[in-house]
Amino acid sequence: MILEREQLKNVFKFLRENKAIVLLGPRRVGKTVMLKQLIQQLDEPYLLLNGEAADVQELLARRTVENYRNLLGKKRILIIDEAQKIDEIGWVLKLMIDEIPGLKIIATGSSAFDVENKTGEPLTGRKYTFNIHPLSERELTQTEDLFTAGERLKQRLVYGNYPELISMTDNDERQYYLQELINTYLLKDILTFEGIKNNDRILALLRLIAFQVGSEVSYSEIGRQLSLDKVTVERYLNLLSKVFVIHRVGAFSRNLRKEIVKGKRWYFYDNGVRNALLNNFNPLALRQDIGTLWENYAISERLKYQASQRLLSYNYFWRTYDQQEIDWIEDRGGRLHTYEFKWNAKKIPKQPIAFRRAYPDSDFAVINPENLFDWVEKW
Repeated sequence: MILEREQLKNVFKFLRENKAIVLLGPRRVGKTVMLKQLIQQLDEPYLLLNGEAADVQELLARRTVENYRNLLGKKRILIIDEAQKIDEIGWVLKLMIDEIPGLKIIATGSSAFDVENKTGEPLTGRKYTFNIHPLSERELTQTEDLFTAGERLKQRLVYGNYPELISMTDNDERQYYLQELINTYLLKDILTFEGIKNNDRILALLRLIAFQVGSEVSYSEIGRQLSLDKVTVERYLNLLSKVFVIHRVGAFSRNLRKEIVKGKRWYFYDNGVRNALLNNFNPLALRQDIGTLWENYAISERLKYQASQRLLSYNYFWRTYDQQEIDWIEDRGGRLHTYEFKWNAKKIPKQPIAFRRAYPDSDFAVINPENLFDWVEKW
């Protein structure tokens, strides 16, 4: 069974005349399948193009209104998969949007630096951007009840949520898929479009980050271990975030004494990718990093929820120099919502006293496997 993606409802809601919808997400995350779901629900003619096809690239390279009108004919929905492969795609789409009345455009891309940078300036005020993630717990409820989901959660903490993994029943097959995903797909955009030739350095950097999930990262220290300067480390990490492998969380501070101001933590968008980099697919009972796996997984689920619900939130962690800390803070509409992540539901920490005194209007919750579904459903 193919699950319907939650972002699909946002695509239909914002599919408007003379606007473009840009769908961004890593390779193999299901963007093309989502387009097929969308096409099945369209009630008007459309044109579907594959940006990786040489003839499509050549066809769109002739940038004239007449060429594009002839291409579209009477169709007023244009769908371009893998749009980042088309030279100057932003200017191509801008010309179409500005000159062809009633046109609606949907474009997908596998890297933010490639599609967003190319469409950013030309499509200012003309586009809506949505991120597509691996499958969420909310989406998986289409085929799982709460009991089944609870059992399979342990599997997903190890192997992650990439769509093709869900139907696999053999762990060896899952492990092979994830290793192939890393070696063949995830880093392809960086190596191709940024001209980075040293794949080993990128993988070594990712492995160091995998060991430091949930901890503050020192670019200088990583640089020393990899024989890279601090600027290069930061550049590589930012590129990896733009191809949706990892994401950064900054430190929250409003100038309270002892607050860490410039700290940075990095998390993986998918647990399976993190574990594949470490070549550690041991079951939870044999692992020492269950707390790290749970924190990374819960945060990735929250990001999926924020994206699908279009929940505007500024996300942070908080720590003081005397080691008081909070795993996750959401600043929503000026209200602070704070969370701790605990795999063991019996552990019930309290909000740090220093934070509660400094920010008395904030609320606090502990996220564990028993209330994860509430956190990604209605909180």
